[in-house]
Amino acid sequence: MPRQMSQNAAKTELLATPMQNAGSIDFEIIELLFFAYRDFVSDPDQILVKSGFGRAHHRVVHFVNREPGMTVADLLETLQITKQSLARVLKQLIDSGYIRQVAGPEDRRQRKLYPTQAGRDLALALAEPQSRRIERAFEGASEATREGVKRFLRGMQTET
Repeated sequence: MPRQMSQNAAKTELLATPMQNAGSIDFEIIELLFFAYRDFVSDPDQILVKSGFGRAHHRVVHFVNREPGMTVADLLETLQITKQSLARVLKQLIDSGYIRQVAGPEDRRQRKLYPTQAGRDLALALAEPQSRRIERAFEGASEATREGVKRFLRGMQTET
């Protein structure tokens, strides 16, 4: 059962001792994930900021390049964001020439998304430093270790 703050938990006394692992809480793993994510996104963040883009733009460019022709509905499901959140980001990427939106062949209301060459170049520029970071972390690791990491990361995802 997740810990809930009770009415008595709002005590104002100062605590000088750090939190320690308690039961199923593993602060070392939590912190390693915080720091790994911070560093993993730092290189793409530096590239994106030059174009006035952010992490949402990165995710859209990544997935449209991984699955050209995906529908807006598919992208919404993949990213688990609202239409409103996607609309602003997608408009900026379309207006900047990184993504093209095409009406579906059978259903003209269906919108399919494709990267342009500029969009592909951006996706690769964002992925390259992340790939170097991953390879550096796996240096000397066995294929079994790589598979174990993939299994762990899949296990961290919320099942939908």
